[in-house]
This record gives sequence, C-alpha cells and structure tokens, in this order.
Amino acid sequence: MKKQRGFLILAFIMVLGITGCGTAQSGSSDDGSVTLEIFNIKTETAEQMDALVEDFEKDHPQIKINLTTVGGGTDATAALQSKFSSGDEPDIFMLGGLADTQIWQHKLYDLGETTLAKQAIEGTLEGATLDDTVYGVPMNIEGYGWLINQKIFKQAGIDSGSINSFEAFEEAVQLLDSKKDELGLQGVFGFSGAETWVSSQYSSNFLAPEFDNSLEMTYEALELSVDYAEQMKNYTDLVIKYNAQPMEAMDYSTSVEELFASEKVAIIHQGNWIVPTLDSLDETFTKEKLGILPMQIEASGESNIVAGPAWYWGVNKDKDQEVIDASIEFLTWMYTDEQAMTAIIDEFQFIPAYTNFSSEAINDPLSKEIYTYLSEGKTVPWVHNSYPDGFGQNIFGVQIQAYAADRISWEEFIDTLQTNWAQERK
Repeated sequence: MKKQRGFLILAFIMVLGITGCGTAQSGSSDDGSVTLEIFNIKTETAEQMDALVEDFEKDHPQIKINLTTVGGGTDATAALQSKFSSGDEPDIFMLGGLADTQIWQHKLYDLGETTLAKQAIEGTLEGATLDDTVYGVPMNIEGYGWLINQKIFKQAGIDSGSINSFEAFEEAVQLLDSKKDELGLQGVFGFSGAETWVSSQYSSNFLAPEFDNSLEMTYEALELSVDYAEQMKNYTDLVIKYNAQPMEAMDYSTSVEELFASEKVAIIHQGNWIVPTLDSLDETFTKEKLGILPMQIEASGESNIVAGPAWYWGVNKDKDQEVIDASIEFLTWMYTDEQAMTAIIDEFQFIPAYTNFSSEAINDPLSKEIYTYLSEGKTVPWVHNSYPDGFGQNIFGVQIQAYAADRISWEEFIDTLQTNWAQERK
C-alpha cells in the first residue's frame, strides 16, 4: 500500500501567508444565495483570480465567493489539510496530480459528466482520474524546461534552433562560459537548487521515459531503476559546473528576478508560469528574448520538454447539492464565458486545457512554443506529481543539493533514490 501524506495540524498556517477576498462562510442561505469557499495556491496569479471572482459575482448575484490564496513560502498542502481538520472545508480546492487525488478521493465529487471534463484536451484528465472516475478538471497546461535568453545566445553566436543533442547543448554552454565577461554573465545557468520543487520538476525529464511517459505507471511503480541515470548525470554535472554559485543555495527570486531577468545568466530551469513576473520587470523580455530549449534524453535528436496540467480543480462532495452545483457553475464559467476566457489568455497568460479555446488566441510567445511542442507530441508529462509522497522534493531535491555540494557521490545519490522509492511503495 502507498503511504499517504501525514495530516499536519498547523493552525497558524491558516493565518500566515494567506490572502483572501470576502469573509462569509460557505454554504446556502434561506434566500437562495450561495457562498463558495475556494482554496487557491497559485500566488503568481492571485490578483487575476481576485478580479475574475469579482466579474463572476457581478454576473451571478446569487453566488458569493470567498477566495483564499495560500503560498509565498507557506506550505499550501499543510494549510489545506489544516482547513479540513478544523472543519472549515473549502468547496473548491486544487489537486497536484494523482497523489493529491488519492489523498482527497474520499472528499471529491465525480466531475466526469461536466462540460469541462468533456471539453478537456485528450489526455489532460489523467492526473486527476482514479478508478475511471474524474475527480478534477485541469486548471491549465504548463510547460517547462531550459528557459533561455535568446538575445544572449545570439550575441554569443549560438543558433539555439540547432541544438538537438546533449553534445550540442554542452558546446553552447561552454561557448557562453568562454564569453561570460564579454556578455556580463555571473554564470551560464541560474538553476535554483535551494528550491527543491524546481529540482523535483527537473527530475521529470529523466524519469518520465522510464515509465513510458505515463502518470499512472509512475504512480503505480514499486521500483525505480533510473534507466536514464547517465543522461541525468551529464546534464546535472554541466549545470553544477557552469551555474552561478552556489547552486545548492540559490533561491527562486535570485534565479528568476535578480539573475535571469537582469541578463546575468543565460539559462534557468523554469516554465511559462514565470511570464507574468518577467513582464512586470521588463515588458520586452518575454516577447523579444525568452525561449525554451528541450532536452534529449532517450535518443540524440529526439527532443522533449515537460508539459501538461500541473494543477486540477476539485469539488468537495460533502457539501449541499446547491453548493456543489454552484461550484461547478463557477468552474464552467471560468473556461467557457467569453469574458473569462479572454482573461484566462490575456491576464492569467495560461495555456488553456480545453478544446473550446483557439490556439491562435495565445499571445505569449513562450506559451505558443509550448503549445506547439504539445500538439506535435514532443512532450513528457509532469510525472513528479505521481512520485511517492515527498519523494520529489524531500529526497530528489535534497540529494541533488548534497551532490552539488560534493557531500555524496553520484552512486550514493542514485542508491538513495532507489532505496527511498522502494520503501515508500511497499
């Protein structure tokens, strides 16, 4: 049996790092009105979500929404668990893949017959489907990999489009390093090794092929072979050698805002969720400089990025039917109302996961590029959300830090991964 996450009863978390609009408790009233409690963890789009809620309430005066956003350093998982433990259960909350879906399965409403489930792009429901029941609908599609500054690459005389093997990538990195002073770089990479969630995401590039790029196979796997350990070592050693130092202590803000946005590093490992941040710092960056480089793991010339739904919306099945219906109505409105759809594209800068959107409406160049990779089948899924509980951050991420700091060997690193995976999947 798989071990479930321990429920952390941390009441103070409900106060720290939480922003919200509205104060009413969820439920239905005698006058026919309904108040919904929504638990959101996407802090980077908190303002956009607040605005969307206001628009919905204007069009639906009988439905009020109390939106709670948790993040910015707060443990959102523990905060959600604390709300359930205290009896203050949200009506709509977010799921981070099959592991979260399994934890909350006893609380989740079957969304399989909803409009959104039927309009979801093929394959995007897998991360929230158990026993053939759809427990969540995708928030959006997110893609990640090596995000690069195209301007710096061109200044160094590198055609990023010609990088179709690890050897070509290595040569490009070495050339950038040789021109580091000329280009004003502190390092070639700005990998934020202090953020174990970044390392966890990084691991999907190498572990997804082992499980045939299947979330379900990853989730059910009892053992980890690390079939592509050599490729992972090649990329990891390259990052450690040419990263702005110290890699293992570099946080997200330093990586994205201080180094990448300021053109002091040429490559980071992130996804399209950083576009709003980059736009706020330099409105020309994402449109004129930002690009994404895939990795070549299984075979030279076979290039993939990681893309798919990272988060799903789930609905609490233990609420009154009026509340459940209103919850589904709000989620459906988010992705089918013309005004809301425009906001999803223009304000949230999401890559939509639903067929009623047009790909031509995506105006962010990086998102367009990711959508192209997805439509051409050149992606692997977010398998790190299907690892054993805590494995991605607490094991892989922490051990990468130890390896980067030269405290363990690569052999010890791989052995620790295999041992912990097997222990958690007993």
